[in-house]
Amino acid sequence: MRVGYVVLYVKDPDASRRFWIDQVGMVEKDRKNVGEFDIVKVGFADQSFNFELVPLDLMKDNPDGLDLATPSIAFHVDDLAVTREALVAAGVQATEPGNHSGVEAFAFCDNEGRWFAVTRS
Repeated sequence: MRVGYVVLYVKDPDASRRFWIDQVGMVEKDRKNVGEFDIVKVGFADQSFNFELVPLDLMKDNPDGLDLATPSIAFHVDDLAVTREALVAAGVQATEPGNHSGVEAFAFCDNEGRWFAVTRS
């Protein structure tokens, strides 16, 4: 597994984007439209790591019960099924793989109840 990005749930996506770009020196690396919302990835131009800025309003129904005050870490893997099998075999609670806004992924839970996303590289 490789750390892919960290999700930051933000109240004001435009202000957050401006902060990371104008004040911290990151660049916009990707933008995805989900209904009426934009999810923007920002990061340093010379690094593959990103922050994904997800509007809190998009998560208002929060079906997975995520703690939106805590950033979510997403890992990238080459094979979702093999990675999930290995985690489950090690006693880790994991969801079934599914399609989440066009991204094949599953989630797993740590010993303190925090959930982490795993996506295909």
